[in-house]
Amino acid sequence: MKKLLVICGPTASGKTALAVEAARLLDGEIVSCDAFLIYRGLDIGTAKPSEAEKKGVPHHMIDVVPPTESFSVSDFERMALSCVEEILERGKMPILCGGTGFYINAVLYRHAYGNAPADKTIREKYEKIALEEGKEALHAILQSVDPESAARLHENDVKRVIRALEIYELTGKKKSQQNDGNTPRYPFEAFSFEYPRAELYRRIECRVDEMFKRGLIEEVQTLLQNGVGEDAQCMQGIGYKEVVQGLKKGLLQSTMSDIIKQNTRNYAKRQETFFKKMENLHKITPSDPMTAAREVVKIYECQ
Repeated sequence: MKKLLVICGPTASGKTALAVEAARLLDGEIVSCDAFLIYRGLDIGTAKPSEAEKKGVPHHMIDVVPPTESFSVSDFERMALSCVEEILERGKMPILCGGTGFYINAVLYRHAYGNAPADKTIREKYEKIALEEGKEALHAILQSVDPESAARLHENDVKRVIRALEIYELTGKKKSQQNDGNTPRYPFEAFSFEYPRAELYRRIECRVDEMFKRGLIEEVQTLLQNGVGEDAQCMQGIGYKEVVQGLKKGLLQSTMSDIIKQNTRNYAKRQETFFKKMENLHKITPSDPMTAAREVVKIYECQ
């Protein structure tokens, strides 16, 4: 079986350009692992790659969901795995590229669900809470009894949140305490640029400035005018939620920009923490995409 190639790391670190050049060298296709690139109409705030930036390399899992719909990690797992298998069947190299660690892991690993049987009554109870009070309230319950699992599970992944709560009720133990582990689906090698913190922050600030120049505010206004609610899942992405609140409060563009930059820096730190734990991760020195891609391919082929 071909090893998968994973290009990961914090936002604004140059993942897309590196993945494109690696795909050109390896006859590969890119499977995007980004929680907001999946949405149609969210282009500027997500830094969605243009056709020119794709350089003819096929990209999957971009623009696959209307902005009015919710999308869980389980939904991503199902669709992305189908893409990976189809790419492999054609003899091509699947390259996972993105900064949403939960999405990457959903493809790379089969996730165990605890050593406890299913209980229909318990599941229905929590499904009712999710339906009537919202997935945020459900996630808050998990946070109160099993903060470790809550930290690993996104609130949109209702199925796994419910399963963690089910395990806790049935066994009296946290899911995080159970030795159920994850089973790799594919062999893989992962790569990430290693930037000095100050340089990464500079890149983030430049990206946010460019988003406003390209019309981030107008993009958000268009989404709202087209019926996308401010509470929609897609509007919770960094850049979108700040502009929504800024428009409501009458904030200056400069103020919105400063808030987005700060929130993005905080997010980048969380991403770095997440990916430090990734197996088979190779940190590479930032350089131009083609030079870096050659280094990636050299290391990948030697493993």
